[in-house]
Amino acid sequence: MTATPHTDVWPVRTDRLQIRPMTAPDVDAMWQWRRLPEVNRWLGLAPESIEAFRERYLDPERLASMHIVELVPAGDDAAPVPIGDIMIRIGDGWAQLEVADEAKGVEAELGWVLDPEHTGRGYATEAIRAVIDVCFGPLGLRRVHAGCFADNEPSWRLMERLGMRREEFSRKTALHRSGEWLDGMNYGILAEEWTPSLRGL
Repeated sequence: MTATPHTDVWPVRTDRLQIRPMTAPDVDAMWQWRRLPEVNRWLGLAPESIEAFRERYLDPERLASMHIVELVPAGDDAAPVPIGDIMIRIGDGWAQLEVADEAKGVEAELGWVLDPEHTGRGYATEAIRAVIDVCFGPLGLRRVHAGCFADNEPSWRLMERLGMRREEFSRKTALHRSGEWLDGMNYGILAEEWTPSLRGL
């Protein structure tokens, strides 16, 4: 099961960013960073054209799980600048049959991409910390998890900065489009392990 994230908690503001549900017009902005070779080498799918990209991300279920990260410039008249995207896919935990209903919609898988022009300034950490705040706050989830290729060091280092625990290191389990089998990593954190950073959630 995949549930749609609640819409009444968004947008979320941090010191520098705004995170909000993605809309159809945002897909073209997302293409601008996801089409870059240094970005899409780590993604599960790298469409070769914007038409194929639109077809994939305008699918209603996929679009409902996506959120845009915007940089909020100083000044009341300045428009927010899209700099990345975050997937929040709410799903069920594993459970024995007798208690399966109690495990529905209790955890979230996260994924994220940041425009390379905006890396190195802590934006990704700030955005994912805010999203985890929402997951364990208003959404009332019990667990958050994320995975990446082991070679994607910026991604797993971000998870470790946030206090996520490495739960799995798998050897050559993922076939990359380059033809090479790569190692994978999976990280997770529980609600009781998390220290909220946003106030009022």
